[in-house]
Amino acid sequence: MTNSPVRYVPEVEQVQPGEAETIQQLNEAFDVILERTAEDYGHAVRSVHAKAHGVLVGELTVETGLPPELAQGLFATPGTHKVLLRLSTNAGDILPDAISLPRGLAMKVFDAEGERLPNAEGTAQDFIMVNGKVFQAKSADKFLGNLKMLAKTTDRMEGTKKVMSAVLRGTSAALKAVGIESAAINSLGGAPNVDSIGQTYYSVTPFRYGDYIAKFSLAPTTPEMKALESVKIEIDGREDAIREEVQKDMRVIDAVWEFRVQLCRDLDKQPIEDATVEWKEDEAPFVKVATVRAAHQDSWDEARVQEINEESRFGIWTGLAAHRPLGNINRARKEPYRHSADFRARVNGCPYHEPTGARA
Repeated sequence: MTNSPVRYVPEVEQVQPGEAETIQQLNEAFDVILERTAEDYGHAVRSVHAKAHGVLVGELTVETGLPPELAQGLFATPGTHKVLLRLSTNAGDILPDAISLPRGLAMKVFDAEGERLPNAEGTAQDFIMVNGKVFQAKSADKFLGNLKMLAKTTDRMEGTKKVMSAVLRGTSAALKAVGIESAAINSLGGAPNVDSIGQTYYSVTPFRYGDYIAKFSLAPTTPEMKALESVKIEIDGREDAIREEVQKDMRVIDAVWEFRVQLCRDLDKQPIEDATVEWKEDEAPFVKVATVRAAHQDSWDEARVQEINEESRFGIWTGLAAHRPLGNINRARKEPYRHSADFRARVNGCPYHEPTGARA
């Protein structure tokens, strides 16, 4: 039997000395990535998740009859919201898909009514997830160390990265065979080259869930999507293989995901400040609170991709106060990610726009 969910109080977060200095250095590391890619491409791109593989429109429907601990924030009121989903990989440079990285999914939920987080423009709620259960760094300063290493190789040594990625994929597969999943190895190019549509995505870090604390997940539910979970993409000679596979999938698949919530039930077993600790599902189960649907469509509609890539941003600090990001990794993502989006808008002369209505 699982414990009752832990109630949110501000004291669940433990701000460490030096976080402000770490955040400033994160800004500087992101600037290295941003400036180098802007110089090489003649155009500014995202400092993380730069390469999109597909953009989908759909809807999120909140379940009716949720128990009080699940009827919180965005999910307190049954109903349907328009959504945008952007599929990506996590690098800050636009790499050929032979360099295998974790898959990302960002979702913008429109018309999310309620008190906003500080400086969260518009009326949308953003969720950003990857197809792994833990973050690659325990703390903001470790995250900074990883980012500095990636900044040194951004948009450089592409051939070396391809070779390294192949080696790391072998290492990752060997570790997985004995029950070990390495987020660090995956983030450096050792992730399996799988189909994005078949993946389960996780928020990785914790968030306030109204009166409680939770992590989030999107899990595919249809047989067609589940069949793609372990399918390896053929990448030889295909720089945009993932995009091509997603586009092929979404021409015929009506995609359906469960949006699930994992309530924190023990602060020792499900810590707030260490995002490298997996919250075990037998101790804190995921529970469905909504359904996300995206009917078959062209996932690479040029006009839509241009709009989402150039005129929008996704950020975990864009949304409701009821879903405030928690923990040092999330605190460290606030200013640098906004800093990066502002850089992109300034260099490209194209401000991003946060939606203020229900249309997607």
